[in-house]
Amino acid sequence: MTERTILITGANGQVGYELARTMQGLGRVVALDRSTLDLANLDAIRMTLGELKPAVIVNAAAYTAVDEAESHKDTAFLLNAEAPGVLAQEGAKLNALLIHYSTDYVFDGSKEGAYLEHDETNPQNVYGASKLAGERAIVEARGAHLIFRTSWVYGIRGKNFVQTMLRLGAERDELRVVADQIGAPTWSNTIATSTAHVVASGLDASDADYWNERSGIYHLTAAGEASWCDLARATFEIAMGASSPRVVPIEAKDYPTPARRPANSRLSNEALAARFGIRQPHWRAALELCLARDGGVARSN
Repeated sequence: MTERTILITGANGQVGYELARTMQGLGRVVALDRSTLDLANLDAIRMTLGELKPAVIVNAAAYTAVDEAESHKDTAFLLNAEAPGVLAQEGAKLNALLIHYSTDYVFDGSKEGAYLEHDETNPQNVYGASKLAGERAIVEARGAHLIFRTSWVYGIRGKNFVQTMLRLGAERDELRVVADQIGAPTWSNTIATSTAHVVASGLDASDADYWNERSGIYHLTAAGEASWCDLARATFEIAMGASSPRVVPIEAKDYPTPARRPANSRLSNEALAARFGIRQPHWRAALELCLARDGGVARSN
């Protein structure tokens, strides 16, 4: 019997790096980075999928520079909307499962409680709009798909809030950090581990419609909630202890950015738990594990 191929894009990114490890044992893992599959080249996507004929496609590549997206709209939409659409179209031809990651930024943050998958979307920045367009392109392709919306992703690789805090904390005695935006900081390994669990759940499925019946959008974040200020303080407490800098809470209006962020980024994970039996770790526990790995040393993409 031929071993199924699992294609991972964005293999050098925060989530892709973890996926390339958590997916081992579930099939023949082919992990490609931008040098081997540039999603800006739509023809290259078609050619690569035609050659590999993967049974599972995990798209961990994206344009994630939220502020830069405001002035690079075409690039953001190419990578976050058009490319996922092509992956979905080609995947549908192969009867492959496409797993794709989206974001809390598809919402405007005006809801008081945690967002559910069916809540009205209303992105407030280009990045969020491009990711929402990607969701819609995947659904319109009518292939088997799982879209996981996540939030505030961090890890030991790449550029992210936790690594920025560790760098600045080593340089400064005091930091001013936004305290009126709330979400769930989510470790990239948590996302990858959950994804592998979901894929493993379908390996022995005899029903050809297994993934079609489960296709849709699911929220996938850590449990609990925190502000950016809470996350900064926890990062310093865990990594620096008594030598931690002072963290001063500020309002978002006192730290203007090109892209508007939602005040409420909380996402409910209940649909994912009900469908696949996955319960996520609390964000603080996951942060401790992340910082314990390799001492929390940042690694570049």
